[in-house]
Amino acid sequence: EGDVVDVITKQGDFIAMGHYQIGSIAVRVLSFKEVDIDQAWWNERIATAYDVRRSLDLTENEQTTCYRLVHGEGDNLPGLVVDIYGQTAVVQCHSVGMYLSLESIVEALRSNFGQALKAIYNKSSQTMPYKAEVDVEDGYLWGSGEGEEVVLEGGHKFAVNWAKGQKTGFFIDQRANRALVAKYAKGRNLLNTFCYTGGFSIYALAGGAKSVTSVDSSGLAIELVDKNVALNFPEGAPHRSAAMDTFDFLRTVEDGEFDMIILDPPAFAKHHKVLGNALQGYKKINVRALQKIRPGGILFTFSCSQAVSRDLFRTTIFTSAAIAGRKVRIIGQLTQPADHPVNIYHPEGEYLKGLVVYVE
Repeated sequence: EGDVVDVITKQGDFIAMGHYQIGSIAVRVLSFKEVDIDQAWWNERIATAYDVRRSLDLTENEQTTCYRLVHGEGDNLPGLVVDIYGQTAVVQCHSVGMYLSLESIVEALRSNFGQALKAIYNKSSQTMPYKAEVDVEDGYLWGSGEGEEVVLEGGHKFAVNWAKGQKTGFFIDQRANRALVAKYAKGRNLLNTFCYTGGFSIYALAGGAKSVTSVDSSGLAIELVDKNVALNFPEGAPHRSAAMDTFDFLRTVEDGEFDMIILDPPAFAKHHKVLGNALQGYKKINVRALQKIRPGGILFTFSCSQAVSRDLFRTTIFTSAAIAGRKVRIIGQLTQPADHPVNIYHPEGEYLKGLVVYVE
C-alpha cells in the first residue's frame, strides 16, 4: 500500500499511474501519462499549485497571510492537503502513498518557497485511512515553532493553532463566506454556532453587528475565539462565548432572540453509509434554528459533507423550513473559495455547500 503503480487495460495498454491503496478506491491517480514520479515531478506539481493561486491573487499580501496551497484532487495531488499560515506550511496526508512521499513533499515546498518558509508541520494523524499500516505522528518535518501563529485574513487577526486545533488549525475554506456575513451583519444580533475559532464572529463584529454570540462544544475553540476577539477589538466588543453543545444551547434561546444565525456544523456524513443519519442531523439543527430566528432574520447554513450533494442539502433545508412552518427565500448559494479548486473529473471535491436564506 502506498506504492506507485501503473493502471493498464486487459490488453496491456497504459491508462494511468498513481498510489495504490487498500479500500474502495484502488488507485489515486497522479498522472495519465507515463512519467517518473521523482523529485522534479514533485517540485513541478507544487510550483503549479502555487502559480495558480498567485495568478488569482490568493497568496500572501498585506491583508491575508493564510491560504490553501494544495487541495488534493483539485491540484492533481489526491490525498494531499497543504495550508500556508504565514511562514509555516501545514501538511495533511489522506493516503498512505502521500504519507510515504513526505520527504519529497518537504523538499518540493522548500525548493519553491525558499526563505519565505520557516517550518513545515505534519498534521496527518487524524486523516490517514483507518487501519493503514503506518505509524503516524504529528510534528515538525522541517524547522520548528510553537504550534501557533497569528495570521491575517481580510485584514483581521486570527490565532491559528495547528498543533492542537481541528483540521490544519483554521477553516480557510470559509474565507469568502465570512466576508459575506460581514456584509449582512450590520445592526443584527448574531449567533455563530459550531464557531470553532470565531471566524464568522470576527467578521460580523467588524461589519457592525449589534451583538455576537459564539458557541462551540470545544473549550479550546472558545479560548481561541476569545483570544481572536481581543486581538481584533482590544477596546472591547459586544461579544459573548459559550463552551456548549449547539443543540443544547438552542434549547435555551428565546424565540426571536437572534435575527442572524450561522450553522456551520462538522461533516455529519464522512461516507454514504451514514448519509441517512447525517441528513437527519442537518434537518434537526436547521429546524431548531428556523424556529428560533426572528422574522426578517437571515440564516447562513452549511454542509461540508462530501457525501451530501448540493441538491440533497437544498432539499433538506426545504424540509426543515416546512417542518418549522417558516417562509424562506434563498438569497445566496455558497461554496468553497478558489484556493480549494474542484477537479472536473472529481466532482466530489466540491464538498462545501451553503445557503443564505431570508426568513419571514
